[in-house]
Amino acid sequence: MKPTLSELIAQGKILVSDGAWGTFLQAKGLEAGKCPEQWNDIHPDAVLDIAKGYIAAGADMVETNSFGGNRFKLEAFGLEDQVYLLNRKAAEISRQAAGADKYVLGSVGPTGKMLMMGDVTEEELYEAFKEQAIALYEGGADAIIIETMTAIDEASIAVRAARENTPCEVICTMTFDHLLTGDYRTMMGVSPAEMVVALKESGAHIVGANCSNGIEGMINITKEIRSVDSQIPVLIHANAGLPMLQGTCTVFPESPEMMAAFAPQLAKAGANIIGGCCGTTPEHIQKLVEALK
Repeated sequence: MKPTLSELIAQGKILVSDGAWGTFLQAKGLEAGKCPEQWNDIHPDAVLDIAKGYIAAGADMVETNSFGGNRFKLEAFGLEDQVYLLNRKAAEISRQAAGADKYVLGSVGPTGKMLMMGDVTEEELYEAFKEQAIALYEGGADAIIIETMTAIDEASIAVRAARENTPCEVICTMTFDHLLTGDYRTMMGVSPAEMVVALKESGAHIVGANCSNGIEGMINITKEIRSVDSQIPVLIHANAGLPMLQGTCTVFPESPEMMAAFAPQLAKAGANIIGGCCGTTPEHIQKLVEALK
């Protein structure tokens, strides 16, 4: 039985995760406005190819194509009755790419519903995250990664649902914007320090940040996390820089070499698992592997 991610981190290892998924699905033919998770059922080979690309680049772990796989997101495509099928297949595909030795992170994104607005009840959120987490676990996920969260209540419910209904390690990352004051906050006003306290109480094994920042910006976020907790494992998935508009296209300016140049500083600040978010490619991950290992 292979060690957990937390056990590897306790041994002093710096681990490398994967990068972006959406842009590659689009490159393979996913049309705007279509459901990415449906590809787990209708185009599994294309999804498998993406996962294999990150494993071949040297990543220690690969996510699943299930970020929008909750019942609320799938309902927009008329697929709310396929939550279990699409999430289980997502995990099975990434498990096939990862093999027995690498790790599969079952990706769980926000629902798009807000408790404070009365869009949804706590019970409805819990049940949605529960069914997604169970399907990912039963498909072969080693850990559940709840990511791109902005509201602490939704994030905490998702963590509890995964902890209480699967034996998986549970990772939770939030996405922080850099304010003019120099501080970092989520869209709902949560600081990295506040995140750590709340997510630990909910049972998260690993915490961190993803999206919204290039790797340089993630260094200060990691330092703030470490200012309140020196021990909890930290995962960082940075964008390839801040997005820029070139004509009608959104581009991410950081090359693999530029991103990798900051990786040792990020590890020194306290990040234990480092990977990519928007704009990153297998080439970015390969350079991270080279810089960190």
